[in-house]
Formats: sequence, structure tokens, C-alpha cells
Amino acid sequence: MAKNVGPFDQWLRAAVGFILLVLAATDTIGVWGYIGVVPLFTAMVGYCPLYHVLGIRTRAAARKAS
Repeated sequence: MAKNVGPFDQWLRAAVGFILLVLAATDTIGVWGYIGVVPLFTAMVGYCPLYHVLGIRTRAAARKAS
């Protein structure tokens, strides 16, 4: 499972996930806000299964040592 989420994408996912969880915990947007766990988790592990299926990669490919 190679990482496919780049640094900017990770920060954005973490921010959106955190905001959704806070809004759900304060009952501002209801229980659906707990879906924020998904972007928060994918930000932490650096891997998005949907990106894998769609062939998207926002992380730069690792350079091989010569």
C-alpha cells in the first residue's frame, strides 16, 4: 500500500475532517458530520483507496537511490 496523498492534500483532508468532527460533536450539523473520520484517517495514513481506484496520485513519486 504505497502512499498516494501529497502533503497539501493531507493538510486539507485533516482540516476538513477535524472541522466536520467538531461541528458534529457540537450538534451543529448532526450525526452526518462524523463522516469527517474518513478524511482525517486518510490524511494520517497518507493513503486514499478511492485515489488508488481512480489512478490519482497527489504525492510525488519517491526517487530511487543510485
